[in-house]
Amino acid sequence: MRAIQIEQFGDPAEVLRVVDIDEPPPPGPHEVLVSVEFSPLNKHDLLVVTGMLARPPLPHIPGAEGVARVLATGAGVDGLQVGDLVVLPLYAGAWRERLVVPADGLFALPSSGDIEQYSMLGSNPPTAGLMLSECTALTPGDWVVQNAANSGVGRSLIALAKLRGLKTINLARDDATFAELTAAGADVVHADDPDAVSDVRAVIGDARVALAVDAVGGPGVARLLELLSDGGSLVSYSWARDEPMWIDTSMLVAKHLSVRGFFVGDFDYRDKVVPVIREAAPLVADGTLVVPVAAVYPVEHIQDAVQHLLRGGKILLNVAG
Repeated sequence: MRAIQIEQFGDPAEVLRVVDIDEPPPPGPHEVLVSVEFSPLNKHDLLVVTGMLARPPLPHIPGAEGVARVLATGAGVDGLQVGDLVVLPLYAGAWRERLVVPADGLFALPSSGDIEQYSMLGSNPPTAGLMLSECTALTPGDWVVQNAANSGVGRSLIALAKLRGLKTINLARDDATFAELTAAGADVVHADDPDAVSDVRAVIGDARVALAVDAVGGPGVARLLELLSDGGSLVSYSWARDEPMWIDTSMLVAKHLSVRGFFVGDFDYRDKVVPVIREAAPLVADGTLVVPVAAVYPVEHIQDAVQHLLRGGKILLNVAG
């Protein structure tokens, strides 16, 4: 069967290869054999390929997330049937046609949902949901501000925050997405520009902004800090600029702010990640949470997919063909 594999870490253009590998064995007790349908190509996949994020044993099949169809179940597996769609466990190595995974944490997705949208449930919604629950104490009515609001995590944060009774301030660089974000449930949408702080405060007044979520870095982080209320927290889960984030130390001290990094892979999968996937799945099924897909590529065009990702946009791999 086909898989995308690396034998050494390095430039994705040089080390990613489509190869033939052995079929997986039959599923054992509490395991399922699945056929991978779609898998997103994410920035953190490329960071693994280059060796910057992690260095798994080689050869390695990347693919942090995806959606798969159950082909067979092992002994002791309850609640799953052949044909069910499931979200693959994080970092299972989704860029292969078939694999065996533990059944623990898997559940059948609603049959009414869009399969391409389901493929993005494994990483972005848990990242958004766990930042909302694990980084600071939030209560219904609190405001959360984020940049990169048009990203997959950004859209997931809007949907999950609304579900939890939180309000969102959403900064984005492309004003063509503002109407979409508002329709998706964003409370305030503004260009990520120097006017953002004053304009947003004119709308929300002195309402408490308890959490700021950064995925850009660089000087724009200063706007997030200005919008945070006293005792607020800034969490960063990614970066779009190859420069340090700008943090005013006097503001950090005077407003009693805290700053931390975030990686969804650091959290217990069964107890922390899966509950957020379960929370988000109905939102995907009914169309509340939708992430626009820029393009879908077959496995054999992995290099074209990588180049498209670097240009921007959400890219999926059609692993099943």
